[in-house]
Order: sequence, then C-alpha cells, then structure tokens
Amino acid sequence: MEFALDSGNAAWMITATALVLLMTPALAFFYGGMVRTKSVLNMMMMSFISIGTVALVWVVYGYGLTFGSGTLIGDPSGFFGLNGISDDSSLAAGSGVPFLVMAAFQATFAIITVALISGSVADRMKFASWTVFTVLWVTLAYFPIAHAVWGGGILGWENSITPTSPIDFAGGTVVHINAGAAGLALALVLGIRKGFGKEPFKPHNLPYVMLGAALLWFGWFGFNAGSEFAADSTSGRAFLNTVVAPALAMLGWLLVEKIRDGKPTSLGAASGIVAGLVGITPAAASVDTWGAIAIGFLSGIASAYAVGLKYKFGYDDSLDVVGVHLVSGLLGTVLIGFFANLDEGTTWAGAGDTMSPMNGLFYGGGFDQLATQVIAALIAVVYSFVVTLIIALVIKYTMGLRVSQDVEVAGIDLAEHGETAYEEAK
Repeated sequence: MEFALDSGNAAWMITATALVLLMTPALAFFYGGMVRTKSVLNMMMMSFISIGTVALVWVVYGYGLTFGSGTLIGDPSGFFGLNGISDDSSLAAGSGVPFLVMAAFQATFAIITVALISGSVADRMKFASWTVFTVLWVTLAYFPIAHAVWGGGILGWENSITPTSPIDFAGGTVVHINAGAAGLALALVLGIRKGFGKEPFKPHNLPYVMLGAALLWFGWFGFNAGSEFAADSTSGRAFLNTVVAPALAMLGWLLVEKIRDGKPTSLGAASGIVAGLVGITPAAASVDTWGAIAIGFLSGIASAYAVGLKYKFGYDDSLDVVGVHLVSGLLGTVLIGFFANLDEGTTWAGAGDTMSPMNGLFYGGGFDQLATQVIAALIAVVYSFVVTLIIALVIKYTMGLRVSQDVEVAGIDLAEHGETAYEEAK
C-alpha cells in the first residue's frame, strides 16, 4: 500500500505509544504496592527489566517474527534492527502512520505483556532467572501468538481454522490470555511461598496500588483507542468503552466485596478497574455502550470471585494474574461472541480490507462469531501454558528458578538488589 503521511493520525499514534509505555511503570506501582515491604523493589524491577530486554529483542528480531510474512511465525529477514524500511510496508500505511511509529507502538504491547506475568511470581523468583525468562518467553510465546492473531498467521483475518475472523482489537488473546496462562504455568513450577494459605500477605502500600491502577487506566486509552491506528470514530468508540467498562467493573467488584465481606475495599476498587480494562480490551471497538457495560460489570464480578480460586486449588498466583488477566481476558474475548455490534459498518484501519467478523449472538449474528472467539481463546491458553511450562522447567534445572527459603524469609530486595525500599527510622 502506498504511504501518504497523515500528520493527525501520526501525532495521535506517537501519543498513544507514550501512553502504553507508561503502563509498564504504572504496573510496577500497582504490583509494588501489593507486595510486602521486603519485596517491593524486586517486584518493581521485574517490570522495569522487561522494558530493557523486550525493547532490545523487539528491534533485533521480534518485529519480524511477529509481522513478517509466514503462517506459523513471521520471517524476520529484512527487519533486523528496523532500519531503512519503507513506510509503504507499515501495517498502518493506509492510515498515514509511519512504519517506525507503528513498530514502536507494537513494541510497548510486547513489553507490558511480559511484565504482567511477574505478578504471579512475587517474593520468590531469582531476578537473573526472570531476566532470562523475559527473553525466552517473548520469543517463544508472545511473538508466535501475536503473529497468529495480528500478523497474518493462523488466527488472523480470513484464516481457515475458525468459522469467521476472530476479534482481538487490542489484545485480549495476545496480551491478557497469553500472560494469564503463562502466569499460571510459572506459578505452578515455582511452587507456593512459605506461609501461603496460613498467613496473610497484605499489600504494604495501598496508595501505590491505587496510583498504579489510575496510571494504568490513563495509559490504557492509548492501548485501546490507539489500536485503531487512526484518530477516527472507531477509536472514539474504543475510547468511550475504555471509560465505561472499568467503571462498571469496579462497581461489580465492590458489590461482591460488600455482599461477601461486608466492606468495599480500596484494593478491590483498584483490582476491579484493572479487570474491566482487561475485559474490554479485545472488544473495545466491536461493542456498543451496552456491551461495554455488560462486559465491564461481569468482568469485575467474575474476577472478584476468581482471585480466591488459588486457595481452593493450591496454586500461588501471588498478585492474581490468573484471576484478573486470564479470567477477564477470557470473558471479554468470549463475550464478543454475544455483544459484537458491527451493523454500523465499523472500519478498523489496522485490519486492511480482509476483515469480516460478524455480529454477536445478541445482535443477530448467530453462533459463528462466538465459536470463533472460543476457539481462538482456547488455542492461546493451551499454547501459552505449554510453552511457559517448558521454559520454566528448563530454567529451573539449569540456572535455578527460585531463591532460597532464607532469602525469601529475610527479603528478596536486599539479597537480589542490595538495597531496600524503606530505610529504618534512626
């Protein structure tokens, strides 16, 4: 496609890229506030190191594996270093967005996806092992799934294995289901923390948690509305839905807490916001306001109940990556099959002319779109879980995965980083 610069769209996408990159430091605050004092720096560093490793891998070969031509994986040849590439080859060329802006935008998605997984391993994973894991996982799990869904692979537009084209506008499958399934596998290999299920692991700084959730919400407007690659009515729909769904999810989570526990909590409000953001991500441009309300409210309720499953089944998902990202990611992806409303002729600038998803069941579309969403979600869960399990076991039996029990009890910050977040009062 011949490129013609649209300065308005390009300016919006530069802004959206900065917003999405902000989400990873925001996640550091969100996760950092949820752990104990002796683990806060390690938790935040896991997000920051993900920026370093994934940004490097992305420009060297990650973009090519994701968006290069190919069925199972992209061909990275011609994309090494991302230098000297014509804007005509940009996936967003039709929107007038330069190639390098589009490539930078997509890099921020890979970064935040890896960082999300870290919440499942708080307090107990070696930092060096985590650093190696980020490179292996983004290469073997994220790039293949992103290629399958967004890069022209087997789950992309007009593929042959689903009844119609799957809808994953901003990353319900690629980001949240992918990270949630990985978090479960990694938590199972690592095992439970000392005292899990017997003593409370209370957040050390709830204002950090709420600040992190607020900054995540702010950045998520770039995440969802930016995925249109244009400043148009479709991005406007995604923008509004990103206001509505998290608000309703917060109300749903707090309602569960009030009924179940007698008191709505600040942690519940922050977690509900994130659950709603996760739920609306795949559906941001394909559902109307009523769909956003339903997806948000149901995501808040489902995740509020799901976070307790780790105690019932005995897996230590420290900061509820499974309960929030896997559960609400699955819910949002599947509910598209019920609530997709594309009668108004929605156009997605990043999808080209081959996109042909159908309305959801509640809008006269039959079962085809629902079946497609379920198939895509299940493939992502199985693939991510199995690949993560293999990576975790390889690291465990080579360089080691978990810190010693003495380090875990004394505090991972001092042992792994030689510093603590808070100096004792003198």
